[in-house]
Amino acid sequence: MNIVVAMKQIPDLQQIRIRERKPVLSGVPLTFGLIDKNALEAGIQLKEAVGGNLIVVSAGNEELEETVKEALAVGADEAYLAADNALAGLDSSQNAQILAALIRKIDTPDIIIFGEGSGDNYSGQVGTRVAEILGLPSVAYVSRIEVKDHTARLVRSLEDADELIEVQLPCIITVLGDINEPRLPSVTQVLKAGKKRREVFALSDLGIELSAKTISTISDLAPVSQRKQIAVKSLDELLNVLQTEGFLRR
Repeated sequence: MNIVVAMKQIPDLQQIRIRERKPVLSGVPLTFGLIDKNALEAGIQLKEAVGGNLIVVSAGNEELEETVKEALAVGADEAYLAADNALAGLDSSQNAQILAALIRKIDTPDIIIFGEGSGDNYSGQVGTRVAEILGLPSVAYVSRIEVKDHTARLVRSLEDADELIEVQLPCIITVLGDINEPRLPSVTQVLKAGKKRREVFALSDLGIELSAKTISTISDLAPVSQRKQIAVKSLDELLNVLQTEGFLRR
């Protein structure tokens, strides 16, 4: 069985700083988002349960070969990457086109796993778009995965109910962020990751012509924060201030 996990290269959100209400991305290292790591963990657990080969697919800039090492260290067997500086800032439609092209290069992918949304713009569209491009069935909001005899048995968690769905392989699923707790690689696993197979493609190698961007960012300014900086010296003074400002009633 070939288990494919799609992951997105994004800036490390913990290291982004705000200056003059704008995010400062210079010098921020690139990583995979937490929900993508949940998807990877789901793939690892499925591989442990039924066996097979675990393949990561991802699109990003030329640092992607370095970024993917963590996924290979944690448990992925190989990676298919579109690494090209021209791929920075893709929107959901473009990212889906590239991931679909990478998946087509894999022999008989059986189950393709996405996180429910990326760690940066969280559009939640890419998995479904890839399913449409590849002509595969898709199931979203998955919280449990079982595979037996070329059939995936999935629990789909909705706001007011859980659905049990069976779908024939190959298929695409998107998993919830709370489906599991991602594991951390050991030092030995990190050292071995550099020897694992990586197929790296430039955009020109994929045989596709990207559509124009469908989304443009109008503003990404942080909200204005106005603080009155009122000093209080006792609990009574704090309560009086809160009452005056309308946050507390007596």
